[in-house]
Formats: sequence, C-alpha cells, structure tokens
Amino acid sequence: MSLVIISCSPQTEKLTIATAANMQFAMNALVEAYETETGTQCEIILGSSGKLTAQIQEGAPYDLFFSADTKFPEALQASGNTIGEPVIYAQGQLVLWSMKENLLVSLDQLSSKEVSYIALANPKTAPYGLAAEQVLKRLNLYETNESKFVFGESISQVNQFIISQAAEMGFTAKSVVLSPNMSSKGNWITIPDSLHAPINQAMVILRNERSMTDEAQRFMEFVLSEKGKALLQKFGYKTPPSKPFPTEERLLCLLVVTA
Repeated sequence: MSLVIISCSPQTEKLTIATAANMQFAMNALVEAYETETGTQCEIILGSSGKLTAQIQEGAPYDLFFSADTKFPEALQASGNTIGEPVIYAQGQLVLWSMKENLLVSLDQLSSKEVSYIALANPKTAPYGLAAEQVLKRLNLYETNESKFVFGESISQVNQFIISQAAEMGFTAKSVVLSPNMSSKGNWITIPDSLHAPINQAMVILRNERSMTDEAQRFMEFVLSEKGKALLQKFGYKTPPSKPFPTEERLLCLLVVTA
C-alpha cells in the first residue's frame, strides 16, 4: 500500500509528522492552525500505525509519530527510536458507517442478507481494526460473519470500500464521518466504548538526525493546548485532562540520558 503524503507548504525543511490514517482530517486542521500561528511548515505522512512503526524502525526520517494506540509508540520507545515517552493526546471513537440508502445501520444488521461485505481495518496493524474485531467477538458476530469481512490496511482503505459501496457497511473512525467532506454522507452509529478496549492514541517525538526536536515538542504542546484539544473534539475525539508538558530542559535531559 502506498502512503499518502500531504504537504502544507512547499518549503524544503518541514516538520515531518507520521500520522495514523484515522487522524487524517483532524491532523490537517491541526497543521493548518499551527502553521498559521507559528509559520512552521509541515508534511503529513499517512498510514496504518503498524506500517508507520515498521518504517520508523527501518530508519524513516520522521520527526513525530501520532499513533492510533499506545502499543506502537511504546514499542518504538523500547527500541530506542524516540526521545521521551509517548503522550496520550486523544481517545478515538469507533463507528459503523454505510453509504447504502435505506439500509438500517446497526450491529444486528451485519448478519442480515442485505449485507454481503463488511469492511474493517487489519487488526494486526490498525488499532481501529482491532477495536472492531473486539466488538464483533464480544457480540458473537465474528464467526457468523467472517466470510463477509474485507480488510483494509488502514482506515483510509476501509473508507474507500465504504464510500464506493464495495462494502455495505464498515467500521471506521468517528473523525472520518465528522470531517467536512463526509459529514453529510451516508448513515452511521457510534459503537459504545464498553464493547471494546479504549482507543487511547499516543504521540511521541522520534529520534533522527534532522535537529527538529524543539519544533516537534512545540507541536506536541500545541496539540495538548486548549486550541488543539478543541480541534480534536470537533472531530469526535475525547481529549485527556490538561497536565504539565515536559519542559525543554526535561526533554534535553531525556535526550542525553537515552543517547
């Protein structure tokens, strides 16, 4: 699967942000606001959290990683690819979405004859896919509908299946259905959080030779600011309570200790 790269400026030296596909529209809004406020140029690289993690471990020169879970950032920290610890920036919401007119969107409807294909992201590389798998298994809907599943490598590919109606229904991120281009399209329901493990999403500064650590820290601080949290909430994310962010001196100590 090819990655989607979105440049918010043509300038060569940019803050490079590896971003889980569920965050595409929210990250566009965050980057636009941040660039307006600071003048910093950014580049967004989209992919599944697992695929991006593999690229980072192979030396991809990204400055920040916004994952759809905490597991992948923690794995990067354990392998020495980060500066500092992962920080939870949001909790995602899972939805069931359909573009089929006159099709009732419900979990029970997944087993009906009206639904031939159900789209979900690969549970091994995409946390939203794992959450969807947990929901289906908890409700005893997995085995009975397994022949209907079509897997996308990321939420972006799942969205393509749903929008094209290649799948009558699919599990995606609430941030997608609330995005400006999609908010009036199709029908969807929010899946109760009680049916799957919390989708806690973490961000972390990555270790590389690009000398963008300070700028990466400032972007993280912006995401955790009231303005950043308001943008995330607009796209359906729950945001963590405010707490002190590591100072530049603390990050410098972490850099020295982990070098």
